[in-house]
Amino acid sequence: MNANMVTSALQLPGWDIVDNVGIVRGIVVRSRSIVGNFFGGLQTILGGNITVYTSMCERARKDAYDIMCRQAELHRANAIVAMEYDTTEIMRGVTEVLCYGTAVIVQKRTA
Repeated sequence: MNANMVTSALQLPGWDIVDNVGIVRGIVVRSRSIVGNFFGGLQTILGGNITVYTSMCERARKDAYDIMCRQAELHRANAIVAMEYDTTEIMRGVTEVLCYGTAVIVQKRTA
């Protein structure tokens, strides 16, 4: 799915929604590794951005987004509107990342 066809808005400017395919989602559950915790702990001592955790979170969001887009494509959608992320800590050190939205079929608006 083309990234410019996914939005957190309720519509895509210049496009008309012609069919609602339904809710699609991507779910990823990640845990921190012992090595990651060690390096993350060192970075907390120095302060600032904890890059080990930032990278892990960014990968989890990207993976959840990609799964959501694949699910939309399987349902023949060509766009996703009202896309959002959500996270839940399932247990200490284990986090669920959820990316979801409404898969739709859109067509270019003709003036």
